Amino acid sequence: MNASYRVADASAIYSPALLFYPDLIRRNIARIVETAGSLDRVRPHVKTHKTREIVGMQLEAGITKFKCATLAEAEMLGSCNAPDVMLAYPLVGPNCQRYAVLTAQFPKTRFSVLVDHPLGAKALSAAMQQTGRQAEVLIDLDVGQHRTGVAAGPAAAELYRLIASLPGLKPGGFHVYDGHNHQEALPDRQKAVEQLLAPVLELRAALEKDGLSVPRIVGGGTPTFPVWAKLDIPGLECSPGTCVLHDHGYGSKFSEMTFTPAALLLTRVISRPTPTRVTLDLGYKAVASDPPAGQRLILLDVPDYKAVLQNEEHLVIETPAAEQFPPGTEVYAVPTHICPTCAMHRQAYIIRDGQLAEHWDIVARDRALTI
Repeated sequence: MNASYRVADASAIYSPALLFYPDLIRRNIARIVETAGSLDRVRPHVKTHKTREIVGMQLEAGITKFKCATLAEAEMLGSCNAPDVMLAYPLVGPNCQRYAVLTAQFPKTRFSVLVDHPLGAKALSAAMQQTGRQAEVLIDLDVGQHRTGVAAGPAAAELYRLIASLPGLKPGGFHVYDGHNHQEALPDRQKAVEQLLAPVLELRAALEKDGLSVPRIVGGGTPTFPVWAKLDIPGLECSPGTCVLHDHGYGSKFSEMTFTPAALLLTRVISRPTPTRVTLDLGYKAVASDPPAGQRLILLDVPDYKAVLQNEEHLVIETPAAEQFPPGTEVYAVPTHICPTCAMHRQAYIIRDGQLAEHWDIVARDRALTI
């Protein structure tokens, strides 16, 4: 295990615990900017960490554009005086009114939002008219994931023109998220991005020919970040998220990503029920359970182990070295999927130079803050 992960005195850390390492986070932020090529091409997603302090670190690094998925995350960013915030989620129902209130409450922040259907555009227009403010709107283009969005084609062009015509709305470009592209080989991801990009650029050219501005294309997530970062497209903004903290899931799959895990879990042995079995207090209420059972984390410094059972508050492993782990032993783990893991913890313990320094609240783990 990297010596910088170990905590000299963990007696004040209640397990299972989420640990953040600011020095490593800062290194990852610098690497994000370096990969993108310039600050104006970076729009990191905050869904991974959901904390004001990491937003502050990104602002200190010169990053001014941010992406988020919830109104709570958008409010957190507004409270941090983030200059430019894109809410990458189609709004419906009362969330349209909440968004209008948000933009009025933080007038120094430039907010933008997604739309993928005429009904959503009209509802947002009605909400914005009540505040007398204008919403910058990007159309969410479906480039293969089929989760949200509209395919780059005539329907997308019609929607973009509708946005331009509705009071209270202003067209702001395209959101092009390719979350389905997880090909392990970098050339395969490059080919996939090239294929999805052609109709997107054709749509942009057609709209601009009609006199409509398409000022930005917000493209990709973490897996395809290295691909998008090399593209020379006017107004391109890359929006990786996971790599600010990094995790085992992406770290083990994408070898070209030279980020360092900056968030770990501290767990303790609570029982040793058989000579080869160890039980830890790291159930699936403390680590993301979307990876398959047995693949949700990597235990550091535990030799030749196999996860055999995980419940809400227990993780049971088999290891021939079980005798080395009596009850109370501290064990460190790298989550496979850090984003939902963070949302399971109210606070992160901050480790500097091997010492517990402070706590950071995972503020935007809630769905609503004050709005």
